[in-house]
Amino acid sequence: MTSRERLKLIIARKGAQADRCGFWLGNPHGDAWPLLNAHFGTKDGEELRAKLHDDFRWIAPWEYRDPSGRPQFPRKQKASFGEGGVFADCEDPKEVDRHQWGRPEYMVIDGTIEALRGAGDCYRASGAWTCFYHDVMDLFGMENYMEKMYTAPEVVRAVTDRVCEFYYGVNERLFPAAKGHVDAFFLGNDFGTQLDVICGPAQFDEFILPWFRKFTDQGHRHGLQVILHSCGSVHRVIDRLIDAGVDCLHPLQARARGMEAERLARDFGGRIAFMGGIDTQELLVRGTPEEVREDVRRVKSVLGPNLIVSPSHEAILPDVPPANIEAMAKEAIQPLQAGW
Repeated sequence: MTSRERLKLIIARKGAQADRCGFWLGNPHGDAWPLLNAHFGTKDGEELRAKLHDDFRWIAPWEYRDPSGRPQFPRKQKASFGEGGVFADCEDPKEVDRHQWGRPEYMVIDGTIEALRGAGDCYRASGAWTCFYHDVMDLFGMENYMEKMYTAPEVVRAVTDRVCEFYYGVNERLFPAAKGHVDAFFLGNDFGTQLDVICGPAQFDEFILPWFRKFTDQGHRHGLQVILHSCGSVHRVIDRLIDAGVDCLHPLQARARGMEAERLARDFGGRIAFMGGIDTQELLVRGTPEEVREDVRRVKSVLGPNLIVSPSHEAILPDVPPANIEAMAKEAIQPLQAGW
């Protein structure tokens, strides 16, 4: 069974028909790659992924190239993400249109298409990262964004529309051009903190879900499975995400409130596939290889077979011992247990 076949079954919640759970190494931080390659005796990331039987490849466009040199969204220099942004004091939605907004045709996609076509039998996830929640939050500043959901909702909708129209347009260029070489639309919006969702469910329904549904519908219309990356405690909105069309949830931040494998299985098992769940906050950093193996077995027994084993945050840092990555990978690809 190829990686593409395996993960398509798992994400379609037909994992019992696969030969094993899936595995994704994640997307290690640049400083972690030399340590991993030295440990495994590999020369580059692709050789390492092949050695670990990694099923998943994330191949997405990242370069925006406006001939005039403008950024894809209006920006101002800020010392922190929470500091007030371009629209911090905006009260009139008409002002939003007076700014320069990115054009989808300036996103560079040729290299992405070439890489997708050459990915072999691996499962390919692509699409613009579509992190509209973060972008809108940055354009207001975190506190201003939350306040303006109450005080200036039309401004929030106007900014959200401009950001989302850009990402939607990029995907409408990419997906047809890469038809047959993409398996999933992988998009990322961190809706949660360590304890709960960032905004209330009512505001989530009003300001986030309308465009979120458009994006999941877009992926499905192009024949793709939809995978959402959302760090933190998102338990309170997973029902909404399932209803909106998410096929697979990543990364299952294991130590965030309500994101324990047992609770996810109890509340949502059989309705959505899962990717992640192996704790990167404590276990992979400080645990022994045997403790890592034991936890992988536990997570597989609880969330399998509709599971892709992966770290609970994809950006593996240099403080994770390579021996623990090896233990995770080896245990992840063990065959399915009887009875699944």
